[in-house]
Amino acid sequence: MGKDDKQTGLKGAKDGGKAIKIDKADKDKTAKSDKRIDKTLKRAENRIGAIEASTTVAERLANAAKSSELLSAVWSLPPAQRLMFHHGMNVNDVIGDSTPGFDGDKDDAERFIALSASEIARYQNLLYANGVKGSRRRLLIVLQGMDASGKGGIVKHVFRQGNPMGIHYHGFGKPSAEELAHGFLWRVERELPDPGWISVFDRSHYEDIVMPHIYGTVPEAEWRARYDLVNEFERNLVADGCAVIKIFLVVSKEEQRRHFLSRLDDPTKFWKFDVSDLDARDRWDDYMAAWQEVFERTSTQSAPWYLVPADNRWYSRAVVSELLRTTLKNMNMTWPPLDAGVDPAEARRRLG
Repeated sequence: MGKDDKQTGLKGAKDGGKAIKIDKADKDKTAKSDKRIDKTLKRAENRIGAIEASTTVAERLANAAKSSELLSAVWSLPPAQRLMFHHGMNVNDVIGDSTPGFDGDKDDAERFIALSASEIARYQNLLYANGVKGSRRRLLIVLQGMDASGKGGIVKHVFRQGNPMGIHYHGFGKPSAEELAHGFLWRVERELPDPGWISVFDRSHYEDIVMPHIYGTVPEAEWRARYDLVNEFERNLVADGCAVIKIFLVVSKEEQRRHFLSRLDDPTKFWKFDVSDLDARDRWDDYMAAWQEVFERTSTQSAPWYLVPADNRWYSRAVVSELLRTTLKNMNMTWPPLDAGVDPAEARRRLG
């Protein structure tokens, strides 16, 4: 793979010039990137440390916003811009082991994720507090991808400092008899976030379009009609105060093979292996075609899709962390005041 392929994350980029000159240029660029990222992360860490020392709510919020901006500055191109699905983009052109927009290595990404996680926890508390006081603000994260694309690990790493009170995780499998007796969105609506909460879907309502598309389990007219129903469903969610982040983790077929083999080689991972995963792998092209249509029909301005290269787990986790933190930051929340009629002086007197 050429240098440009790694930077853009798309197949088809070409190298040019003499190899020796390119190697030297790459080394120089890498050294400069390492210094820039290290410097930026240190500045973000210092700003985060200043948050607790702030004496006013306004100062705390300003320092939190600045620290988030510094964390975003680590990226040479924001993931929300670089990875958002757009007309003419094809999932087959996304290179699984590319790291578009991030010039650092795994260690840099881990440092970034740790700092970003602390700020996600801060914004999560702010979101929860506002929900308690009547705000409709909430967040839904949809994680999709082929088997072994890293959906489960995203939650563990990105929310490492989050408060379980306020985060709801749900994995969607094959619909039960009860769920099939209702409309396909019925089981999804039951798992949506309450005000102030974040819900993370490991698979989602999109399975009820992709699986029938591939396996013909419902009439074509029925599953195709679901595109419009899903768009309306998500549009109404956003209008009611629920932000929606939809992520498709693009893992390469070779990387998936490596993960499947590791499960077969490690007795502690046998539980992760299912023969049905191989059946889906055999129909890889059918899955990619079905998902491509999903992106084209349901990536909207209010709820766009992000196609995230996922062979390097540290990169995909950093991307999700960035998207999550900036989404929470952009809600522009402040801490709720005391309830009307509460006299702080009287409360302190009673406390002694």
